[in-house]
Parts: sequence; C-alpha cells; structure tokens
Amino acid sequence: MNSSNFGLTNETKPSLGNMVCFSHLRWDFVYQRPQHLLSRAARDYRVWYFEEPIFVAGAQPRLDIRRSVEDVHVVVPVLSGPTEPASTDPVLTKLIDEFVAALLTGPITLWYYTPMALPFTRQIEPAVCVFDNMDELSTFMAAPPRMAALERELLNRADIVFTGGQSLFESKRGRHANVHAFPSSVDKAHFAASRLMPANCEPPDQRSLTRPRIGFFGVIDERLDLDLLDQAACMRPDWSFAVIGPVVKNPGSLPVRPNLHWLGSKRYQNLPSYLSGWDVGIMPFALNEATRFISPTKTPEFLAAGVPVVSTAIVDVVRPYGELGLVEIASSPGDFVSKIDKCLARSRQPWLRDVDRFLAELSWDRTWGEMRSLIKGVGGKQTPLKSIATAGEPTHV
Repeated sequence: MNSSNFGLTNETKPSLGNMVCFSHLRWDFVYQRPQHLLSRAARDYRVWYFEEPIFVAGAQPRLDIRRSVEDVHVVVPVLSGPTEPASTDPVLTKLIDEFVAALLTGPITLWYYTPMALPFTRQIEPAVCVFDNMDELSTFMAAPPRMAALERELLNRADIVFTGGQSLFESKRGRHANVHAFPSSVDKAHFAASRLMPANCEPPDQRSLTRPRIGFFGVIDERLDLDLLDQAACMRPDWSFAVIGPVVKNPGSLPVRPNLHWLGSKRYQNLPSYLSGWDVGIMPFALNEATRFISPTKTPEFLAAGVPVVSTAIVDVVRPYGELGLVEIASSPGDFVSKIDKCLARSRQPWLRDVDRFLAELSWDRTWGEMRSLIKGVGGKQTPLKSIATAGEPTHV
C-alpha cells in the first residue's frame, strides 16, 4: 500500500515531522483543549487526529480522512460491528500499520489524549511520546474497566506528560519524571469580542429571554450539578437561565422550569454573541470524582468575555481564580444565588481591570510554544520533511 491508496496528493510544506494524536473526543464535537493546541501544532507538524471508531454494519475496515479548516487531518476508523475491543484491536492495529507505512516519513510524535488507544498503537516507535492528560478519564461515568491499567502503561511509555490543570499535575507528578502543568488557556481576542457587541447582534433564540440572564456553556454530563441549577432557577423565577451545550448523558434528567432554557449546542465561533447577552456566567459543577481534577477551559473564557462568574468549589477554580477575587465561589444553592446577586450589583470596571491584568500573559499560543519547546528538548533535533501526502476532501483507505 502507498499514499495513492489514500487518495492524497503531495505537498511540499516544511514540517518538523508527523504528530499523530489519538483522542476520545470527536474533532467537531466541542472546541476545547485538543482543538486549540493541535490547530497550533499544525503550523509546525503534519497533525493526524485519530478519533474513536465508528461502526457500520457490513463495512470493510478503512480509515476515512479529511482535512479540517485548521489544517488538521482528521482520521476516522470505520469498522463493521460494533464488536468487543478484543475483536476490534487487531483490526485497528492493521489499519494503523498500513497508515504509518503508506503515509508517514520522517520523525513521528505520538500524542495521546486517551490510553484506550494503546492496544492498537504499541507497535509504533515514535521519536517522542506525549501524554496530554487533560482529564482523569477513569473517574468518568461508564469508564472502561481497563482504563486505569492502560493509563499506567501510558505513563511508563510517555517521554513527557502534560496535565490540564494544577490538581492533575499534583496527582501525576509522583508517577512520572517529566510532568508539566498546563492549565486551561484562552483565545482572548475571540471572547473579548463579547464586550463590544451591540444588542442587535444577539442570536434569535436568546433575544427574547428576559434579564437578568444567567448563562452556562459546556458539555452537559455527570460533571454538572443539575439539582443545583434547578434550585437556583426555582429561587429566582425572575431570572433567565440559558444553558448551551450538548447533552451527552442522561438527557431525561434535565430539570424543566419556565425560566430554564436549554439552547442546545452552538458553534465555537458563535459563543461570543451568546455571552455578550449574559449578565453573569455560572459553573455549577458537581463536587464528585469526575470533577476532582478538572480545570474548566470556560473559566478564562468567561473572564475574557467580561462576564462575571460564580462557580462551585472546584479546586482549580478556587486556585487561583477564587483566591484572586476573579471568580465568586459558592458552597450551597443559597450561597450560589447570593453570589450571583453580588455580581449583578457590583461595578464591573474595577473587576475587569484585575481580570485583564491576570489574562495579560495567558494565551493558547504561549501554551503551545512552551509545549513545543519541551517536546523538542525531549526528542532532540527533528529533521524537517521535504514532502508528505496530505488530504483535502474526505478520502477513504
């Protein structure tokens, strides 16, 4: 098999090599840490982003490849099934081996978001192996039983480990000799646009909501305290609560109230227009095993948008945001509502000055630049490629 089997054409763009990422998240699901980092990595590397398989009855095993607008090659294994991992792992191993043999020349950097990819990628010999530990996946609802064992193996294999927050860093630093904390960063310019948007730019599905408006955006799963949200909406029936994001677990458990508005998923590009119409942002996270190590990306995004924030006592929000007075921390439903009242009543300008001072040195560009330097330090000098196949429209292997 060669690159022509992939329906790809040659390109002469220089590169540090190939970065092959294995993730538990779909590229087009929610624009978050992987998208921010790997879209920047694509300026230096050929980035191949492997999603989890999709299953199509009777399908011949193949890789569907498309090139995203961020210049990342999104690779989706298509398998017949579904079947158990014991059956799919050998098929995925064969597909990965053919992919590496056909397309990849020059140094390979492996970048893992999920240890569940190890069973079909152990055979690859990379120049550098990176584990970007953005979440403690083993604590999530319905986590596979072998997740913890595979994470131990990945920690043994990785040359360098990045963590998505300080809490994860403290958890992992005793388990690897080369761990670095990179908490959530922010695209300031993107979210700061919220501060200047006129009212007539608000999206139609939000425009009719009465003020004050209290908003949340993010994935809706076991990390969100739905009971807290329900109680807050009950205590303040004159407030409009707007909730944006995909519901990925237990959709039947969503509370229903006249002032609680589930607006569904929105594109990352459109978030500033929604935030521009919010008076207070909220992060009503449950305090459980799934949230013990989270470092919400939305914290600095709310701040960049100029939206005051009230959160439950997530450790990586309390430190540093709560301690610096940038985010209000609440300990109960009543306290949560009181802290929202406080945000509604106070002048924003002194708070915004403190926010902008804190955010001044924070950016995904800076985060990626520091990561890139650390990776190059581990792998030594990586030889630029003269050419490599690349993808345009979706193709099939």
